[in-house]
Amino acid sequence: MIETASWARRALALAVDWFASTLAVIALIGPAGWLDDPNSGFYVMGVFALESAVLTSLAGGSFGKLATRLRVVRSDGSGRPVDLLRSLARALLVCLVVPPLVFRPDGRGLHDLAAGTQTALLQDLRGA
Repeated sequence: MIETASWARRALALAVDWFASTLAVIALIGPAGWLDDPNSGFYVMGVFALESAVLTSLAGGSFGKLATRLRVVRSDGSGRPVDLLRSLARALLVCLVVPPLVFRPDGRGLHDLAAGTQTALLQDLRGA
C-alpha cells in the first residue's frame, strides 16, 4: 500500500485550493460583492467543491494538490483514477470539515474512507 501524504502537505494543498477558489469568486462577483455578500463564503465553498471534484476525476487531484505534487488515488491498490461521483462525495465531505479531522492511524480521514481514496505524493506513485 502507498503511504498517505503528510498532514502538512495536504493542509498546504487545501490552503492553495481555498485561495484559488476565493480568487475565482472575487473575479466573478467583484471585490465589493465578495466583501458585502454574506453568502460569499458559500460561493467559495461551492467553487472549491466543484473544482476539487472535477479536477480530481480528470487529473488526479484538485488545483492545490496538483500544485503541491499530491495525487488522490483509489485505496484499493488498483491504480485506477477516481471517478467523478467518488470525487464529488469526497469534496463535499471535506467541506463539512469534520471528516478530514477524524482519521485512522494511516492518515486517511473519514472523507477518504467513505470515498475509498487516499492522498499520496506524486513521487511515491511514480515509484510504485
